Amino acid sequence: MERSNGRDRGPTGARASRRARHGQIRELVREHDIQNQQQLADLLTAQGFEVTQATVSRDIAELGLVKVPRGERHVYAAPAELVATRPRDDEMLLRVLRDVPVEVRRSGLILVLVASAGTASILAEAIDLSTLDDQVGTLAGDNTVLVLFSDEARLEHWRSRFEALTAGRSRP
Repeated sequence: MERSNGRDRGPTGARASRRARHGQIRELVREHDIQNQQQLADLLTAQGFEVTQATVSRDIAELGLVKVPRGERHVYAAPAELVATRPRDDEMLLRVLRDVPVEVRRSGLILVLVASAGTASILAEAIDLSTLDDQVGTLAGDNTVLVLFSDEARLEHWRSRFEALTAGRSRP
């Protein structure tokens, strides 16, 4: 028999609590520049949620939150909201290309972008937010981004535009 002390402890209550917490996290990320897990945990606690660092870490992964540059710092954001609210431009991609050397390889209708360890995710995000739009999609590993294409013409057009951006990466 389940005991209740006013908190949701049963499976239904746990799911409801998790859903409510995830909804609150989405709202907090939209309204605040949250730079780290502790800051998010503190905001959730202030909203009445009992969370641990492990819970917050799991929630961040489950929600697919990513760190994005905002001003001089990096903050959490939901990828869907970034694409919906941010106009497509090459600013982020140019910043990434200034800091990260990228080697372009090819396999069929896939371009394989090889960068330094730990940078593939931000490179893929920058591509997705850029004006480069001939690709079907991107897939990021640790240091490798796969850029997928539906046909040869789109691949070649995208590659020439990417190489032009890469050549211009040293410009301010």
